[in-house]
Amino acid sequence: MMIETAVALEYLVPSWWEIKVAVAASVFVIVSYWFFTFQGGDGCAGGDRSQLWENSGDGIVEDKDKMVQFKGDLQTNSPYLIKAELLAAKNLIAANLNGTSDPYAIITCGSQKRFSSMVPGSRNPLWGEEFNFSVDELPVQINVTIYDWDIIWKSAVLGSVTIPVESEGQSNAVWYSLDSTSGQVCLHIKTIKLPVNSSRGINGYAGANARRRISSDKQGPTVVHQKPGPLQTIFNLLPDEVVVHSYSCALERSFLYHGRMYVSSWHICFHSNVFSKQMKVIIPFEDIDEIRRSQHAFINPAITIILRMGAGGHGVPPLGSPDGRVRYKFASFWNRNHALRALQREAKNYRDMLEAEKKESEESALRAQSSSVRGGRSPAKAPEDNASKTEKLQSFIKEEVLVGIYNDAFPCTAEQFYNLLLSDDSSFTNEYRSVRKDTNLTMGQWHVADEYDGQVREITFRSVCKSPMCPPDTAMTEYQHYVLSPDKQKLVFETVQQAHDVPFGSYFEASSLSMVCGDQW
Repeated sequence: MMIETAVALEYLVPSWWEIKVAVAASVFVIVSYWFFTFQGGDGCAGGDRSQLWENSGDGIVEDKDKMVQFKGDLQTNSPYLIKAELLAAKNLIAANLNGTSDPYAIITCGSQKRFSSMVPGSRNPLWGEEFNFSVDELPVQINVTIYDWDIIWKSAVLGSVTIPVESEGQSNAVWYSLDSTSGQVCLHIKTIKLPVNSSRGINGYAGANARRRISSDKQGPTVVHQKPGPLQTIFNLLPDEVVVHSYSCALERSFLYHGRMYVSSWHICFHSNVFSKQMKVIIPFEDIDEIRRSQHAFINPAITIILRMGAGGHGVPPLGSPDGRVRYKFASFWNRNHALRALQREAKNYRDMLEAEKKESEESALRAQSSSVRGGRSPAKAPEDNASKTEKLQSFIKEEVLVGIYNDAFPCTAEQFYNLLLSDDSSFTNEYRSVRKDTNLTMGQWHVADEYDGQVREITFRSVCKSPMCPPDTAMTEYQHYVLSPDKQKLVFETVQQAHDVPFGSYFEASSLSMVCGDQW
């Protein structure tokens, strides 16, 4: 019995040599951790290295602001473009115990926010990064707030300054004093007046989100009723964005912060919650310049997303680079090459959409309601002028691709047809959608549109999908347009439908054209 006990203790109790090895390994890990934390050894050159920005304190970006920033950048045309170049800062407050700081800046213009990279261990950081803002009118104010990043505590404010921009033109590089005991920041601001009808898209025209045809100035916002996904619950993006791809990965900093990447048709999003610190990165495809394969620590395959000049970081300070473009690096993919191909494919799809819209815009082709009446705009000189206005119907859809599906006579006039089936007081649409088992129907009011003769409205609902490649149901948006001739004898009714949850649903539309004519037509 004593012999068995001795043998058991020999195996269970560590030897003195094993204890020394464990202690030495622990000391090595602790020393390495503090070395990389305070000396900056994550593989980036000098001041180009970026660190984790904690989602707390004054440096937080509200999700609602993010949504306004990204959606607004794509959908709104603005007459002015402001280029703010963050050059450097000097004599910043020493926030670290070793007499240095780890500064990064948040540049704000209205609801638009941009993040600079973080320069570790410096009170005199050099950035040389440009941030572009689109505004509707002048004057505006640009606010620059500099924070000190800390791996444990919340980000501390090192100072801020608000700079008014009152007219177009450019100024020389100017040093602005911060509202703190010490510190200055150097900015070069240039304001450009854009041509009429120019856009804020990356290629000088409206982005793909313009296809959503939201006209908030004409009617209230459209609510698409569908079960919120991670893009809505975590990142507060619009309801019609769905996850196309999802990957488990890690954001590179001094060490890897593991989380999950979500890819939609408009954004690449990343969320991580490590050490009770949440990170949310939202990268619009319009800001991406290049997606390339890379390595982390020589052995861990990674993906680097390089943003275009002037885009700035979104949600978390990015990594800097000598050419002024910021970047995000993600590693620890289960299959890096598969994820890389998927991201590059989604980026190509997004740019293809933009190119298609640019081509259509140059051809003056409207992808909204399928056609419009294009008559003479001169004042009416005689009744026949008004009559000829409706005779010049030009269908946006080529007539050779239209397929007739129904032709019959109705015991009513075109005006009665409209009142019974299409007017705001009619219950036909509700009954029709109910018979089709559609749910969550929301109907807008008919209103005059600047782009079309007649009136337009928008309805949304959820429709059942029977295809094995589709979800059980999908959010639908139907844009309706009608023109009733002055003599009430001819009605043109057109619809365009878009499916939001169907894979690649934004690439196609279902259009219909109906004409109701009186006997004399």
